[in-house]
Amino acid sequence: MAQFFSIHPANPQSRLIRQAAAIVRAGGVLAYPTDSCYALGGHLGDKTIMTRIRAIRQVDEHHHFTLMCRNLAEISHYAKVDNRQYRLLKASTPGSYTFIFQATREVPRRLQHPKRNTIGLRIPDHPVVQALLTELNEPLLSSTLMLPGDEFPLNDAEEIRDRLEHHVELVLDGGACGLEMSTVIDLTGDEPELVRQGKGSLAPFGIVHG
Repeated sequence: MAQFFSIHPANPQSRLIRQAAAIVRAGGVLAYPTDSCYALGGHLGDKTIMTRIRAIRQVDEHHHFTLMCRNLAEISHYAKVDNRQYRLLKASTPGSYTFIFQATREVPRRLQHPKRNTIGLRIPDHPVVQALLTELNEPLLSSTLMLPGDEFPLNDAEEIRDRLEHHVELVLDGGACGLEMSTVIDLTGDEPELVRQGKGSLAPFGIVHG
């Protein structure tokens, strides 16, 4: 049965953040709010987390997971970032973007796309996630909370608990945070490439969509 924490979206309670981090370190899957929509997350080093989240979302091994990071320094630890890419990141983070990068050797093979050796990374602009990442002192393995057959990600914490109470260990209720997923930008090529249009503006990347 999932635990349910009602957490302040702007000033998250330190006690609840510490408890949430302990659940993550113990191998739990949590549902949590971001600056785009709710997401599923778990410990980066736990080999079972990807399997569990794939089962919840019913996606295959080609599904890109995301590492939720605190800052640019953390992204640079897990992704091969050149000067041009760094300037783009600095202009657009934190925010509702997921960036696809070539992974460094610090990223376990199981976390990389099986054919491209890439990884998705994101710096969310949400106090709850940032507080959790600071407490964990490492990225959070993450995926959008979009369930099979649904048209939009889940946005109501009570509904998330009703539907996932036997599949996750914790629901962090930070209130409604939106239905729009992050914009996904592939930065592995010579120019930024749009993978998915979402909440984040395309203006910083010079991409004209549609």
